[in-house]
Amino acid sequence: MKENFIFDTKRAQEYFKEKISFEIQPRELHELIKNNIENINIIDVREYDDYIDGHIPYAIHIPLNDFENHFVMLEKDKVNIVYGYCLHCSCAYKAAIKMSEKHYPTRVLGGGIKAWQKFEYDIVKTSSNSDK
Repeated sequence: MKENFIFDTKRAQEYFKEKISFEIQPRELHELIKNNIENINIIDVREYDDYIDGHIPYAIHIPLNDFENHFVMLEKDKVNIVYGYCLHCSCAYKAAIKMSEKHYPTRVLGGGIKAWQKFEYDIVKTSSNSDK
C-alpha cells in the first residue's frame, strides 16, 4: 500500500537540529560530573524503586508524577539535566517541558539511564531505609 503524504525535509532538518541542541549524551554528562558538577543539577524522574536501585551520581530524585511540587529543589542559575529510563521513554521530556515553561535551563540525557549504563559509568544505589 502506497502512503500518500508530502514529507517536509526542511522542517525535519530543523526539528532534528533543535532536538540535538537540547539533549546531552552520556559522555558529555560524565565529563560535566568530573569537571563542572557545581554548574549542573541532575534530576532523575523515574519511579522511587528504580531510583534507589541505581541512579547517576549526584542525581536528585523528583518523580514525574510529583514534579510540580518540587520546583523549590531546582535552580535557575544551573543547567538542569533530566533523565528517565531509556530512549523510548518520554518522562524526561515531559519534565523538561514543565521546567522550560517555568524558565529553568534544561537539557535531557539522550537515552536515559540505559544509555548511561551502556557506557558502564558509575551508578549509585540508595538504601530504601535512609531515603524515606
